[in-house]
Amino acid sequence: MKVEALIFNLIAVFCIVAAAVYGIWSREPIGTTALVLSGGLTGLIGGFFWFVSRRIDARPEDRKDAEIAEGAGELGFFSPASYWPFAIALAAATTGLGMAFWYYWLIALGGVALLITIGGLLFEYYVGQNAQSS
Repeated sequence: MKVEALIFNLIAVFCIVAAAVYGIWSREPIGTTALVLSGGLTGLIGGFFWFVSRRIDARPEDRKDAEIAEGAGELGFFSPASYWPFAIALAAATTGLGMAFWYYWLIALGGVALLITIGGLLFEYYVGQNAQSS
């Protein structure tokens, strides 16, 4: 996590310095605001990673003396086949289309569809035939 924190914090510092230089030279508020917000958001992520890295043990990625074999093993569970990502994309496209033409009813329909499909993806392995009995 320390490496990730360093990367994000360096990007945040770059964005803030670039915002200062850009703001002085161009006197254009939109780009300066975008750079400041980008720096703030990447700093927020970098701060989170730094905070988490202080609370957990060092991972093999964070140690210089680590062996490759230490990072081996199961990384997690990834669904082999799921139709929910396609449904989420379709719902997001519907919401985006509603926002492009500013149809309130289409925005609402897409928002409801997004909530349903995100819930479907989230609970895919907790209901139906995929549910694990306890």
